[in-house]
Amino acid sequence: MDHTQDNPAMQKRSKKISYLFIAIVILMTLLLFSILKTITTDRHIPTQQAIMHDRALRGKIISADDYTLSRSYKSFNAYVRAESIAPEKFELFTRLFSIYSGIPQDEIEKRFYNKKGKRITHGNVLIAKHLNAKQAMQLRSLAVKFNRLKLFRSVKNRAGIMVRYGLDIIETGESRSFPLHDTLSPVLGYVHKKEEEGYSRPEGKKGLERQYNKFIAAKQDGYFKGKRDVGGNVIHDKNSIEKMRVDGKNMHLNIPLSLQRRIEKMIDAMKQEIDADEILIGIMESQTGNVLALATSERYDPGHIRSQDIPKLDLKFAEYPYEAGSVLKPITLAIALEHGVVTPQTIFNTYNGRFKIGKKRTITDDEKFASLSATDIIVHSSNIGISQISWRLTGEEFRNGLLAFGLSKPSGIDLSRELTGRIKSLHLLNNQMHRANSSYGYGMLVTFAQLWKAYSAFNNDGVAVTPRIVDYLEDTKGRHFILTPTQGDLHPIGKRAADQIHDILKEVVKRGTGVKAQYPGLEVGGKTGTAHIAKHGRYVREYHSSFYGFVNDDKGHKYTIGVLVIRAKKWHKYFASQSAVPTFKKAVRILVDQGYLEPKEVEDQQLKADISLYGDATTDTEVSAPILPPEPKTKESEPKVAPQKSQKIVPVVKKKRKLPTPKKRKKPPTAVTMPPQKTKPAPKPKPAPVAPPANDAGDLF
Repeated sequence: MDHTQDNPAMQKRSKKISYLFIAIVILMTLLLFSILKTITTDRHIPTQQAIMHDRALRGKIISADDYTLSRSYKSFNAYVRAESIAPEKFELFTRLFSIYSGIPQDEIEKRFYNKKGKRITHGNVLIAKHLNAKQAMQLRSLAVKFNRLKLFRSVKNRAGIMVRYGLDIIETGESRSFPLHDTLSPVLGYVHKKEEEGYSRPEGKKGLERQYNKFIAAKQDGYFKGKRDVGGNVIHDKNSIEKMRVDGKNMHLNIPLSLQRRIEKMIDAMKQEIDADEILIGIMESQTGNVLALATSERYDPGHIRSQDIPKLDLKFAEYPYEAGSVLKPITLAIALEHGVVTPQTIFNTYNGRFKIGKKRTITDDEKFASLSATDIIVHSSNIGISQISWRLTGEEFRNGLLAFGLSKPSGIDLSRELTGRIKSLHLLNNQMHRANSSYGYGMLVTFAQLWKAYSAFNNDGVAVTPRIVDYLEDTKGRHFILTPTQGDLHPIGKRAADQIHDILKEVVKRGTGVKAQYPGLEVGGKTGTAHIAKHGRYVREYHSSFYGFVNDDKGHKYTIGVLVIRAKKWHKYFASQSAVPTFKKAVRILVDQGYLEPKEVEDQQLKADISLYGDATTDTEVSAPILPPEPKTKESEPKVAPQKSQKIVPVVKKKRKLPTPKKRKKPPTAVTMPPQKTKPAPKPKPAPVAPPANDAGDLF
């Protein structure tokens, strides 16, 4: 007998067991999923390793007399949580922060207000930026004191956890400093900041900062890595790893600050005296090309560039092509002497200062002579005479001669950008009028650096040396490296022709347009040039006045000096004899004052009666002391680093140059050749107008 009997209690119990089983399965599934997620997900737990970074710095730029002209320092920002400062201790916070940072208290308080003037009560506040290492160290010690004073209170973070924030000092990048402000600008150039993974570094944008950027830029950051303690500090033990930083190389210049500052002050006064737009001057050793001074009256502070400084950023020494005028005449004569078509005594008919070419063209001279020797053509700056000298050359000989002197080519001066100017084509120079026009400096464009280099040949046996601003690079181990110029020295003429032009330029100073450059006891020579400026295809009554020449003593000191005056506006001051020549003379006096030249003992009352170099009532003896910053730079201790393997420079032993006594550069056995500069090509100028008559241009003075 089948006794099947439904039991409600048993059925209810079975359902409960089923539900429980399902629940257990679900919970086990969730548990397994959670475990799997934990295994596959990165765990945010404190690492057992810690790293201390040591960022490398950009190299310094240092003058020949050991003053720092440009340097880098690590930059820090200071942050604090606004809500973490106890309201009753806010004034104490700002007062102590001001004392430790050197920032005025009212400026610190302003940081806690937004643009609408409302108090910031939540979030991070940037209290100070661009702090140096000293300020950062002091503020970090202040942060510890704040904690002891219980100045900060605990606040809830986004997760709802109570956290006590403090004063944070964070390294944000590297900043560039120019402690002497506008000195040697724009030659030094300027930098801009480049972000690299949240860390800013300076990068050269102009001048020496750009030209030598790859050598002075920071090479390799250092770090110290090892196990950390509970406070997050690196434990120094045998397992820790240290990598030394490699700073950029320091750049040492040939330019002494004492001379540069005096030259700058002098041309500033001359600019005011003659009301010029700008004055440029360069002084270099004629035999080595070492630049002792390179100055302009239009300077700026590279650390604080303003909108009105933008026109001053260009380096006119190499980026300002212009029509040179009569300073080109000695170069024309030198080419003719080298080809043997004239001698210094060759006589030319100068037609009493007026000479017709064809039916429409007339060449004129201010000083009217029936005839002149080749020497006197330069002494009296005869356009008619130099034109006839150029006609004794073929167009090809004349053009090749100009190219040999470095015209229409980069000079190789170590600046960031160089324009090449322009000389006429062979087709045009085969025409007599065009060749005559170019023989006295019109219808062509040259730069200051090109003429400066060319004139060094007349004081160096026919060798035109490349101007060199940088003496050597130095790494942190004190090893010196010399870089070869991008353009080498030129040999445009032989020694005989160079000596002949040398003597002719001395005659220009003795009895010609450069008499105001005379200096008793010294050998002085040079050539003046006053050239009209062309605007919109026509010459206007604005002028470039220049004087390029040399000065030597009997002790072997030989210098090539170039002066360019742009738009002197005072009456008759636009003549080179009234502007460029006196500037040259004052530069010579500064060289004498500082011991670069030693004149023979000659009495000259006129020299003693000359006005001051700097436009005030003081005498030369009162201003003969070097104009220097209050304190010289001090050698900072730097970590020893391994040489950069990728740097293909061979070190050379180079003794420290003793100033002011000049010396010849000793070339290293091998040296790195700098890569060719990627310069922007010069804009194609409009065809220059035919030169105006000399009596209008003032070209004879």
